[in-house]
Amino acid sequence: MFLESTLKYNKKLIEAALDFHQRGIISPNTYVLDLDTVKKNTKVLSEKARKQDIELFFMTKQFGRNPLVAQAIAESGIDKAVAVDPWEAITLSQNGIKIGHVGHLVQIPIHMIPAILKLHPDYVTVFSLANARNISRAAKEMGRKQKVFLRIANKEDYIYKGQEGGFTFEQIVKDIESIEQLEGIEIAGLTSFPCILIKDGLPTVTPNVTSMQTVKSFLMERGYKRLEMNMPSATSCGTIKLLKENGATQGEPGHALIGTTPIHATKKLAERPAMVYVTEVSHISNHHAYVFGGGFYPRSHMKAALVGTNKNHLKKVQAIEMTPDHIDYYGALNTVEAKVGDTAIFAFRTQVFVTNAHIAILKNVSEDPELIGVFDSKGNVIE
Repeated sequence: MFLESTLKYNKKLIEAALDFHQRGIISPNTYVLDLDTVKKNTKVLSEKARKQDIELFFMTKQFGRNPLVAQAIAESGIDKAVAVDPWEAITLSQNGIKIGHVGHLVQIPIHMIPAILKLHPDYVTVFSLANARNISRAAKEMGRKQKVFLRIANKEDYIYKGQEGGFTFEQIVKDIESIEQLEGIEIAGLTSFPCILIKDGLPTVTPNVTSMQTVKSFLMERGYKRLEMNMPSATSCGTIKLLKENGATQGEPGHALIGTTPIHATKKLAERPAMVYVTEVSHISNHHAYVFGGGFYPRSHMKAALVGTNKNHLKKVQAIEMTPDHIDYYGALNTVEAKVGDTAIFAFRTQVFVTNAHIAILKNVSEDPELIGVFDSKGNVIE
């Protein structure tokens, strides 16, 4: 999906990944990340958001909860993270990262709530009155009041399979008095997901945004003065203006930090591609070349790979789409001309935290590439 854009805008990363693999410095099934480009991406995005008065929390699941990358982002202009789940919040906090938002994509298990609140997240999202009560109870026992977001999810809203949950407008009307009576929480804003989708290369707001605005109006009529409007999905330099126009006060970039939102596949944006996936040809069978897997992702939209051993003679070959019953032992390429041991370089949309891949962090890619760390997909150092 991002092979062409990476060739155009960060070819040195491809060359460095090839060289490190061919020399045996990195193994197959490794994502290779250009740290300097991530820093530049963060700076341009944070500056653009600041001009629009939009607060940003960065998401790390795309590059595997990696401490080096997270620290670089925090130092480059976005100092707080949004955690996809409570385990990510703990990992990030242990590496010195401040937590801006937790509980949105994955709610906090009841017995983990005190541990997460001890991390002092700015905001916790709740899907229901029951969730709100659990957060309130734990916060009250700790002698504090936790700011919460109400996740809005009307029946007609766009919600990904496996990510269902949240308040409908009718539930808000029914439950609002009960939520307001909870002493351990403060309703600080609203959120939903996804708030932006990319269609035919163009960003489009989802019905979720209208649902959020309807609930906001209802709450303002009840006397609320300031409500954050947290609108994640596809946050980038290419969507900040659209977010502002639709009332957003917060965005949550993840893919933009490595130049891999769907817009980046077809357009030149301020953020540049910063990550590729490197593996190796294992064998040839049934007219296909099979490469070592572990890092492939069903929603990656990968189209092709570069295969070879020399940067001047890399061949672009078609990737075979994975079927739902695919176990990620191998990926397949539509060629019989590759040789065992050849490097295969992909650039696709990923979620490293759900893979079994390693991630290698490089600096000085454009001049003299240097490997500064190899980690597993959960952010642990690989010896």
